[in-house]
Amino acid sequence: ERRAGPTRWSKVGAPGYELPEIDSAERELLNQTRTPDKEKARLKRINDEFVRAFKGLYKVGPAVTVFGSARFKETHPYYKMAREVGAELARAGFATLTGGGPGIMEAANRGAREAGGFSHGLNIILPHEQSANPYVDSSIEFRYFFTRKVCFVKYSCAFVVMPGGLGTLDELFEAATLIQCGKIGPFPLILMGEKFWEGMRQWAQFMMAEGVFARNEIGFGYITDSPKEAVDLIVRGIHPSVRSCLKPLKPYAA
Repeated sequence: ERRAGPTRWSKVGAPGYELPEIDSAERELLNQTRTPDKEKARLKRINDEFVRAFKGLYKVGPAVTVFGSARFKETHPYYKMAREVGAELARAGFATLTGGGPGIMEAANRGAREAGGFSHGLNIILPHEQSANPYVDSSIEFRYFFTRKVCFVKYSCAFVVMPGGLGTLDELFEAATLIQCGKIGPFPLILMGEKFWEGMRQWAQFMMAEGVFARNEIGFGYITDSPKEAVDLIVRGIHPSVRSCLKPLKPYAA
């Protein structure tokens, strides 16, 4: 980090961090100042993003969000697993929500589409452009990660976490923290890929032994390799009032 820092800033230019207005040469150097007008404009962008997303998603019925890496190709076993997860969710009567991009997200949307279910993408605008995958029935673009995560949580009654990187871990721990603190749910939170998540399982056991949380505080998490088992757990784990709203594509016995 010490070696990379100066080189990185010389390539990317000034950081996006803003400081209060100051009357000195530093103001021109930083070229980033915090003003009331900028803050108001930012609030408007945030509010507009929520309004657009709420309008696009308010009719979505019981839905499950599938998180996972954008980097797995069609031939990868995790892609195939996520595709079957999307199909199983559709068969059980759920809409499938994803980040709308490639990899695991595409696979889950694809499985849902192929099974005849509804599939939606909440796409994030990135410097390296991430376009919506071709298997979503609707796509909503977000500028801010946090507004996007609010919508994942707001419109989901369960979460399936496929293998992924930092973004997937961020989404996993966001959902886990909200469930632990009683802000949402309790909702099913299923991790797919026993081998991939084994380190997480061991780390959680260590953290529990250290006393940072109790076993019953992470009891909502479950790890499996079976898409059918994952969806069965979700169907059994959601509130009866939500379960009664499901319209399975075929007789589904969990």
